[in-house]
Amino acid sequence: MADRYQKFTASAPGGFLAKRLGLPRPEPLRRHKPGDQVAAGPVALGGPDGGRLGKPVRELLESLGAEIAGEGGRPHALVFDATGITSSDKLVELHSFFHARIRSLAPCGRLVVLGTPPELITDVREAVAQRALEGFVRSAGKELRRGATAHLLLVEPGAEGSLESVLRFALSARSAYVSGQVLRIGAGGTVTAPADWERPLDGKTALVTGASRGIGAVVAETLARDGAQVVCLDIPAQAAELKAVADRIGGTALELDITEAAADSRLAGHLSAHHGGVDIVVHNAGITRDKTLGRMDAARWESVINVNLAAVERINARLLDGDAPVLRDGGRIICTSSISGIAGNVGQTNYAASKAGLIGLVQAQAPLVGRGITVNAIAPGFIETQMTAAVPLFIREAGRRMNSVNQGGQPVDVAEAVAFFASPGSGAVNGQVLRVCGQALLGA
Repeated sequence: MADRYQKFTASAPGGFLAKRLGLPRPEPLRRHKPGDQVAAGPVALGGPDGGRLGKPVRELLESLGAEIAGEGGRPHALVFDATGITSSDKLVELHSFFHARIRSLAPCGRLVVLGTPPELITDVREAVAQRALEGFVRSAGKELRRGATAHLLLVEPGAEGSLESVLRFALSARSAYVSGQVLRIGAGGTVTAPADWERPLDGKTALVTGASRGIGAVVAETLARDGAQVVCLDIPAQAAELKAVADRIGGTALELDITEAAADSRLAGHLSAHHGGVDIVVHNAGITRDKTLGRMDAARWESVINVNLAAVERINARLLDGDAPVLRDGGRIICTSSISGIAGNVGQTNYAASKAGLIGLVQAQAPLVGRGITVNAIAPGFIETQMTAAVPLFIREAGRRMNSVNQGGQPVDVAEAVAFFASPGSGAVNGQVLRVCGQALLGA
């Protein structure tokens, strides 16, 4: 659904009025187009002496063709290696670097801080200083203007060579609606650089549930764009829409109700017989049956839990079955959670419970699966879909404006995050929950 307020404030009279009244002026976000450079402009680098990531990050950016900015100008990105901050008195280095540059950051620019996971640090003073980075980045993200976003990348010692996929995502237009978030890059992951970063999923088979419309359809399109052969799954009632999506992207359609008895075995059999297995599984299918708890009958509760959570558990268990695994080595499992599962929401005890359960599933299963497989989740915020178009006007406007970029996201924003997790280059990112919400105030 069109954001009429954004269109109005983008006009000359609307912009003038918004400025006079102190109203937000949502910046049109720059989103990825095939062939785009990772960084849309110069990148300014900083960090104290002794940081372990400054040199590899510079070398990586140069290999990507990024221009390293000098003094002055309007950099597209400000990248700061904070791994050398070993005590709270050295946090002044953050102020010194960003204070002089943050107001010159280009529209839709990026602020990226790299640190060390505090829980891995034995020195108390250093752990304190590294934990402080999260508060800095989340606050800076809320101060940025004109569509700029902020990211904190916590890199384990030994993972310095696994940065490329994450840095490509954070610096590029693929992360247009992601801000104020923390991504951890582990040292034990299996990372394979794609032969072609424009088509990193060439030769891969992907399954997308709930693929007939909305976010699921765009996820399927985006994975196909990146080279995957996509199996589009949805219930038989959506057969016509499902086939249209599959035909459009050169994929295949599978009509299946994932809550049926033995649906997991039928799905595993189909993937094995027709595709020899699967590399990427995107659990996108989901429903809402909203009512306040006192008015919610058992049927509403059970249907939401079964579709959104229990079916996912059963499918994962079958695809990962040690005797006959259908998910190949180096595979990817990506769950669609929600900020409702993080912050809760009135009338959604069933939905929020199911989405919080998916976060629990990711965190519990990720360290156990092995074989180079990763398990991650996306938690979308207010995304412009048919569902949010039906939300009452004032609630819809609140959902759009109550985030750092003052607008709703697009289904492609969720799809780009899924594609990032799906990449063979993202094997060092495991057990993560990435909010795609424009840094929504809910649950911040």
